Amino acid sequence: MTGASGTLGYNIVRHLGRMHPATTIRLLMRRPDPTLFADLANVSLEQVDIADTPRLTEAVLEFQPNAIVHCAASGVRPSKIGWFDLIRLNVSASITLFEASCEVDNCHFVHMSTGLVYGEQSRPCREGDPIDTLHPYGASKAAADCLLRAGAERLKRHLTVIRPFSFTGLHDGGDRLFPSLLRSALEGKPFSMSAGTQIRDFCAVQDVAEAVCLILEEGTLPGRDVFNLGSGQSISLRGIVGSVCRQLGLDVELRLGEMPFHPYEPMNLVADIHLAKSLGWKPKTNLAYAVWQLARSQYPDLQVAEPEQCR
Repeated sequence: MTGASGTLGYNIVRHLGRMHPATTIRLLMRRPDPTLFADLANVSLEQVDIADTPRLTEAVLEFQPNAIVHCAASGVRPSKIGWFDLIRLNVSASITLFEASCEVDNCHFVHMSTGLVYGEQSRPCREGDPIDTLHPYGASKAAADCLLRAGAERLKRHLTVIRPFSFTGLHDGGDRLFPSLLRSALEGKPFSMSAGTQIRDFCAVQDVAEAVCLILEEGTLPGRDVFNLGSGQSISLRGIVGSVCRQLGLDVELRLGEMPFHPYEPMNLVADIHLAKSLGWKPKTNLAYAVWQLARSQYPDLQVAEPEQCR
């Protein structure tokens, strides 16, 4: 697995490690942190930069995995990484990892894409909808998505593409929406955001991680090899943030309209999740509860009310 230090990767490892203690999980990390998964005896860490093609290939061939979950990516915030570095990491390194997987018999390659691959829609996005975006991160993931699916078809390899929409929960961080909101509340500062009129689909990350693990357990069939994962609910961003603040009792002033929209950000980005539901999965965690867990783990001095756990 790659990308285990990220929000989704971290939660996938923890879910898989607890539910399947007999499964050996090898994490390829550029900067291994032995404290992240010290409580999971079946998880081992190996220092590998996925941009280092020879070392990446060597690590895959040494381990001979029956599945690779590729979560490593960068560039959701375009200012954090240059364009060509974005392509090298999100496209070239993904193809290199897939090529290495082709040297291992019966290796299931699971590629973490994103809901941002879709263009503007006036309804929830379905897996068969065209992928078309000028969003830098979304475009880089779309390129890898297309290339991997074409390669898997040509080479007859077992590939699953997963397109998560927005999520938060344990191990979320940086300048993402809810960690930023919690920091503002802790510091007693107003929280500046866009007008919040964009329609979004926000899911608890533990629900997304559970779906990924279910896909690993169940495998996939032709025609069911791309999955959207999200809450399936269409709510304005200001409505989502306001609801979380009310349920947690956050005393923070929301300054709507002070931050600009991303120039290529779709106004309506919601997942149609009927295909994931056909596997027996459905999102069940209240988003505010996921944010409460994040607050308890990363901002213990912040006073927050405990909301209902289930949706």
